[in-house]
Amino acid sequence: MKRERLDKILANTGKGTRKEVKQLIKQRIVTVDGVVATDPGMHVIPEQQHIEIDGVPLQFKRWVFVMLNKPAGVISATEDALHETVVDLLPDEWRHKVHPVGRLDIDTEGLLLLTNDGQLSHSLLSPKKKVDKEYFAQIQGRVTEEHIAAFKQGVTLDDGYETMPATLEILHSGDISEIHVTIMEGKYHQVKRMFAAFDLKVIYLKRVRMGPLLLDESLELGEFRELTEEELNSLRKGQEAE
Repeated sequence: MKRERLDKILANTGKGTRKEVKQLIKQRIVTVDGVVATDPGMHVIPEQQHIEIDGVPLQFKRWVFVMLNKPAGVISATEDALHETVVDLLPDEWRHKVHPVGRLDIDTEGLLLLTNDGQLSHSLLSPKKKVDKEYFAQIQGRVTEEHIAAFKQGVTLDDGYETMPATLEILHSGDISEIHVTIMEGKYHQVKRMFAAFDLKVIYLKRVRMGPLLLDESLELGEFRELTEEELNSLRKGQEAE
């Protein structure tokens, strides 16, 4: 198992910045295996050694996998000077540890995975893996069978890019249509631009699935939970081939 600096471990578990946790160590309230720690740079194995802060055991997790039901108005980033970010919605012990896997537009809601597992994140985002993303959308305008056929062939966006084939399912067609669309890419504003190619406007967009991972509909907007073992295993299994 990996040895890490004590101050890094404390900071990554939400106990403060590196500077702040060094102060905790200086106050002699941090112990490792019952011995007072005096060196912020001491190397420990957090999975094997017992760390306490002022008598409270440190709850250490190497990997974190969080499902968030992202609300509109929040950006998919770890920090921003102007807007609330998705990590601002999380508790301290995760906030400085995880990053969003991909991005949802500021006005898009729904499923967002956050993790500190860079390998899984890269795999889920790699174009070679062709991980599908499914969205529910409300469209201003009538969506027809012709659009289904066009999406199946791939759509030419405003910059000339030809998308990969996409699956379009019409739930309701009318002045305001409701659809499910599944894409295997993540181009900037892709779903909106695909419909814009047919002079249709997306007025509401929500991601409901990423690969085998389904949005937990019991989560209210802004709520989150850790992935279950079953969900995590299904994600990893889906990325084994390549």
